[in-house]
Amino acid sequence: MNKNIVNVCAGLGLTMMSSAAMAESAPVMFSSINGFSAPASNEVKGARLTVFHGAAVSVTGVDFALLGLSEATDVTGVNWGLLGANRVHGEFTGASFGLLNWHNGNDTGANLGFINVTNNVTGANISAVNYSEGYTMVDVGVANLSSNSVVQVGLFNMTSDIKGVQVGLINCAENGFFPCFPFVNFAL
Repeated sequence: MNKNIVNVCAGLGLTMMSSAAMAESAPVMFSSINGFSAPASNEVKGARLTVFHGAAVSVTGVDFALLGLSEATDVTGVNWGLLGANRVHGEFTGASFGLLNWHNGNDTGANLGFINVTNNVTGANISAVNYSEGYTMVDVGVANLSSNSVVQVGLFNMTSDIKGVQVGLINCAENGFFPCFPFVNFAL
C-alpha cells in the first residue's frame, strides 16, 4: 500500500513538473546563472526571483533581482532590485526599484534607484543620476541628463530640449533662455 502511494505521488509530481516546463507562462520562476530558469519558460505571470542573472521575454507581476541582474524584454508590474539591477530591453509599465535601472525601450511609470539609464520615460526618474537618451517627463536627482525633458530638478540638469523648467544649481538646455543658467532655466 505504501509503495503504491509513493508511486502515485511520484507520478503526479513528474506530471506537474513536465506540465509546468511546457507551459507558455509560469506563475513563479527562479532564475540564476548559465540560463537556468525553473520552470523553463520565457514568460512569467506572477513572480520571478533572480539570483546573479536571469532572463525572460515577458514578466507580468513582480520581478525580484537579488545580488545580480534581472533581464526581460517586456515588464508590466514591479521590478525590485534587492542589491541588484533591472534591465528591460523593450516596454516597461509600472515601478522599478534598484541600484541600477537600465531600460532601453519605452517606460510608463516610475524608476527609483541609485542610477537610472533610460530611453523614453512617460513618468518619473528619481535617483542620484538619471541619464536618458530620449524623452523624459520628470527627472529628480543630483545629476539629470537627457535628450529632451519636461521637468528636471537637481543640482546639475542638462538637456538638449527643455519643454518645461529646470530647477537646480546648474541648468543647461540648448533651447533655454540661456544655454546654462543657475537656479532656473526654461525655454522661450
